[in-house]
Formats: sequence, C-alpha cells, structure tokens
Amino acid sequence: MTPTSSSAVPHPVALGALLASQPQLPATPRTVALLLSELGRAQPDLKTVSQLLGGDPGLAMRLLQLANAAFFKMQQRVHSVAEALALVRLGHVRTIAAACASAVAPRALPAGRLQQISRYSADASRVARSLAGALHLNQQSACSAGLLHCAGDLAMWLTMPETMAAMDGACQPLDPLRALVQRQRLGYNYADAGAGLARQWQFPPAIVAALAQHEAPLAHADCEPLAAVVHLAAWRARSRAGGLSQREMAVSFPGAVGEVLGLDIDMVLQQDPIDWSGPR
Repeated sequence: MTPTSSSAVPHPVALGALLASQPQLPATPRTVALLLSELGRAQPDLKTVSQLLGGDPGLAMRLLQLANAAFFKMQQRVHSVAEALALVRLGHVRTIAAACASAVAPRALPAGRLQQISRYSADASRVARSLAGALHLNQQSACSAGLLHCAGDLAMWLTMPETMAAMDGACQPLDPLRALVQRQRLGYNYADAGAGLARQWQFPPAIVAALAQHEAPLAHADCEPLAAVVHLAAWRARSRAGGLSQREMAVSFPGAVGEVLGLDIDMVLQQDPIDWSGPR
C-alpha cells in the first residue's frame, strides 16, 4: 500500500482539541472483570492485580495518570504499574476498574479491536522490557512505553470514530505505515496523541519521549534510546500478530534502528521472552 494525503477525512479533530478532551482509554471487559473479582477478595493478591493492570493499556494508562498526578511533586516520577501500586491505595485501583466497567467506550470500537490492540501491546511490552534489560536501560520505563505505545490510536478512536473508521479503510491498526498515513491525512498521528496525553498527565520524560519517537526513532537527532527499543519490540509483536515467517521477518526487520542499539535480528529474537508457539 502506498499512502497518499489526497483522500478526504471525515470530521477530523485537531491534536489540541483531542488532548483537551482528556479521553479516558477503554479497557478490555474480561480484564476489568477479573481485576474487580480479585480486588473483591478479602486479601487481593498483589501479583495478580499487577499482572492484570500491566497487561491492559487502558487500565495501565489510567493508573499511571492517577499516580503521577498525585505524586508529581516527587523527585522521581512513577514509571510503572508496580511503582504505582506501591503508592496508590487499592481502593483507588478499584475505582479505576469500576469506571472502566461502566464506560461505553469499547462499544465505539470495531469488534475485537480492543482485544487486538491490548494483546499486541502486552506482547510489545514484554519484549521491550527484555531488550531494555540486555541494553542496561530502565526496564520499568521500557515495559510501560511498550504497553502504551498504541494508546494514542485508542484515544483517537474515542474522539473521532468516523475519521478513524475511514483511516482503517486505508491502513489497518498494526500496519507499520499507519503512523505515516495518519500524519499525512490529519497532520499528527497516534504517537503524537499518546505522547501528548502522557506529557499532560505528568508521565516521566523518558516515557513521553519514547511514545513520541518510537514510530520513527531515527528521525529525531536527540532520539531517546527507549524509543528505539519500543520500535524493535513493536516490530516483534507485529510479526507475531501478522503470523510472519522467518523470511518475512528477516525482510521487514528495521536494521537501521537495530544498528543504533547494537542489535541485529538474531540478538533481538534471542531476547524475546515469549513462547510464540503457545495459544493466542
């Protein structure tokens, strides 16, 4: 597919208006139900709570928003779900989950879209964490950036569903050209939207930069290393989602980005922590 900028886009929303609307990302209903069930126990298992929150972009984004808003005066910002849970009371987590349970946002998305993005984002998060560890970068930040790197796309769906439906007709959500097509047609893309929300919600600067730069890290002279990590992690997760063969992965591997980090395709695959042969 060759992206063009000539197609009309129905009812686009400017980036400033999108950010001002403070969109609250949806969460997958099944994850929300499991989280509420665990939180309803007399003694909730914090590991289970953390795993559920850390596997869903909507829940994680809301938790980090709350934690960084409440504790933004701290010298260190909150980088991860685990750090947030050490600061935020479980009652507040329950409020977040309940708000997600009552939200109608998932109905505005195409069938299966939320589950698709959440599964893909969770895969990217795990790969990003592993790659960051190998490179001696902050694994918590990499994990969060990997999980949230598509958050802007969900926010765009909430604020302009007709526009995004038309966008899907030109370029599907996990297409590597999606960010380019969005920028050509709207003047900004999901990376700009996600980074803008993270910035106004007081997220750590490294995560904001990773969200802003990950789709084209080499285009930035001051590239945040975590952005390159997320770019590679997104490639790996996208390869799984698309069922790419080894040959197709070799052809599509972003070698120039890998070279910046000193990683070739074999090294990236060796750091992959996921058993891809298991059930989807």
